[in-house]
Amino acid sequence: MIKTISDIAQLAGVAKSTVSRYLNGGSVSESTKKKIERVIKETGYIPNTFAQSLKAKKPNIIGTIVPRLDSYATSQTLIGIDEQLRELNYQMLISNTSQVLKREIENIYSMARQKVAGIILLATQITATHLEAFNQLQIPVLLVGQQHENIYSVIHNDFEAAYELGRYVLANGHRKIAFLGVTEKDIAVGVNRKEGFKRAIQEVEGCEVKYYETSFKIAEAITKVPSIIDEFSPSILVCATDNIALGAIKAAYLKGIRVPADISITGFGGYEVTEVIHPGLTTAKFYYKEAGQVAAQNMVKLVNGEETELLTLSKYKIIERESVGNLFVHE
Repeated sequence: MIKTISDIAQLAGVAKSTVSRYLNGGSVSESTKKKIERVIKETGYIPNTFAQSLKAKKPNIIGTIVPRLDSYATSQTLIGIDEQLRELNYQMLISNTSQVLKREIENIYSMARQKVAGIILLATQITATHLEAFNQLQIPVLLVGQQHENIYSVIHNDFEAAYELGRYVLANGHRKIAFLGVTEKDIAVGVNRKEGFKRAIQEVEGCEVKYYETSFKIAEAITKVPSIIDEFSPSILVCATDNIALGAIKAAYLKGIRVPADISITGFGGYEVTEVIHPGLTTAKFYYKEAGQVAAQNMVKLVNGEETELLTLSKYKIIERESVGNLFVHE
């Protein structure tokens, strides 16, 4: 069984000091780095500095890995995590992946090497490589925003929120609908929001719905929406995120199309900006800060060996503003 840096050094054919330098982020040649990484991966080695810290002193740092920092949802979730951890005498260590999956996996292992007590992952997807990493680490892992049957998770109620928003859209007389979603690799946003909306649509006859895919970026929605309007002429655009909806509003404005007089638009998220723009955006609001607080509470319970729910659902609310017109009233 691999227990020491010396064991890793011997298997990699390098000096013990070289392995120590690599583990502490020092300068190591690319070829040597690959040798050490290969041995660590094959053996599942976690540095003794981490194990020793668990015996000598209970760590109070919670690693938090995020896909992007320029996101309202991420920033609010981080605020919630940080505030709650501080109350519980824990600290947060943040690592950003810029939505690069390989970097996300690297950060998981890196966090373990930095003596964290647990890892909170704001995930966009969970792959077999993620599960392999979680299984190798002897520390608690908690997901926020995505769920897995074997991993502790705090998720937004995407399916029910989309179902309720779908019923709201239908209650306002809309029957020709364009749903603008994201990749189904993202189960929460790409699958659950679409499926919840579909369930609502199935309850009403005479609907014509087309489903489109875009990214999370406002700019791509601005580019994509005009062709959807030209080709399909929907009465409403149901957007899987507020950013997509903001892009759709901008695209409509550039085409001289009035919201909601000519086309209605909805989103998901409840970002602060959706309240101050004109028209205000009708959206399914998620409580990101509160979800972060719950995630922090659950993580500390896991670190202390206390029982906690495997899956925790965060609340939501449909916020009705000016971006949706009532076609029944118009008729």
